[in-house]
Amino acid sequence: MTPMGVFLRGVLMGAADIVPGVSGGTMAFITGIYDRLLGSIRAFDLQFLRWLSRGNVRRAWEHVDGAFLLTLGAGIATSILSLARVIAWLLDAYPVPLWAFFFGLILASALVLLRQVPHWTAARCACLAAGLVIAAAIALSPVVALPAGFPAVFIAGFIAICAMILPGISGSFILILLGMYATVLHAVRNLELSVMLVFAVGAALGLMCFSRVLHWLLRRYHAATMALLTGFLFGSLLVVWPWKHPLDWVLGSDGVPRPAQQVPVLPWNFANEPWLATCLLLMIVGFALVWLIERRWGGR
Repeated sequence: MTPMGVFLRGVLMGAADIVPGVSGGTMAFITGIYDRLLGSIRAFDLQFLRWLSRGNVRRAWEHVDGAFLLTLGAGIATSILSLARVIAWLLDAYPVPLWAFFFGLILASALVLLRQVPHWTAARCACLAAGLVIAAAIALSPVVALPAGFPAVFIAGFIAICAMILPGISGSFILILLGMYATVLHAVRNLELSVMLVFAVGAALGLMCFSRVLHWLLRRYHAATMALLTGFLFGSLLVVWPWKHPLDWVLGSDGVPRPAQQVPVLPWNFANEPWLATCLLLMIVGFALVWLIERRWGGR
């Protein structure tokens, strides 16, 4: 795998993580780097610290596959810094078509994961159903707003990063449920380094903890874990369904009211829905894009 290929995968992951409902872990999985990513993160262990304490930076760097992580991180950072303003504008100006595009992305990603589970058994079907129910419950949950301040930013980073590496669970959507999405996006757009640093520290610690749990599950119970992740992805379709009715509202960091809890509705329940044909086309485009990515990079 070339450095440019790793960088482009990072760009895809960063773009996915910006949008509530789309998971960077999904992009890592369908582009064939998921296992390598988990392995690299898990390598930040006692052996890594031993190499550093002995001054052997090169061995420590190789132990964690540092070149891979640095290149991937550069792609993620490039994507987030360059697309944050564009995505925020599209979410405000054209939310329904944008959600339709991501609905196609998520549906295709769910079908990609579905193919990764061999020999469906009753237990694996139960894991699939459990993942779907959990993701649906998260999707329909009301906002639990954290109090303002750096501790809340740290907690949000710790929790959201766990979702960001899970296919089907969106870290951005978790930030919305915690009432921190506008705060973090505002910090990225305006380069508020103190907020970004606290969030990054929380995310790093969360990543260290959760990656080990996920790696253990995939090693010991691979098929069942994949079924659970697939259920997460199918359940998350409720988040990205374009036509939703708000049940509750919260004030964003800019003082503008934003939906806090929404339920899916049929498109014709929208008065004079002008975007139906466009949305269907964008769903197909999103679906085809994932299919092309998986064909080009899946498993490599």
